[in-house]
Amino acid sequence: MARYGQVFKNKVVAKLLPPNTASLEEISREVGVSIDTLERWRAESLTMPARERAWSAGARLNAVITTAAMDESSCSAWCRENGVYPQELDAWRASATQALAEPQEQRASPKETAADRKRIKELERELRRKEKALAETAALLVLSKKLEAIFHKGEDE
Repeated sequence: MARYGQVFKNKVVAKLLPPNTASLEEISREVGVSIDTLERWRAESLTMPARERAWSAGARLNAVITTAAMDESSCSAWCRENGVYPQELDAWRASATQALAEPQEQRASPKETAADRKRIKELERELRRKEKALAETAALLVLSKKLEAIFHKGEDE
């Protein structure tokens, strides 16, 4: 009998619950879990309080898009129906807006990326050279100490 982690179960169940609501057969084929098991996982998830259910990033974005054109009363009704607080929905909206704001600052241009790769390669090469020099110096130091110990011991006799 296969054992699945809670993270895997949560991801699969998130696909089965609103707003995604994919069919059991489709999800069963996709993840290779029997329909009976998926039904049991969904039932267990639905018995949990709505506040404890995990919303995937796509589901949160879909919720924000769905409620964007609604007035306050219909948005509140939607929130009650789906077990989400309006403040939580507002936080999701702010998070999505912030993630989409000024994408040019967050992404490096291909030219900068190539320059960064070249610089990293140079730094790695220099680091390897210095590590070799340090290892050689350490070996010479150890050998000189051994040599000193051997000849110093011989002079005493």
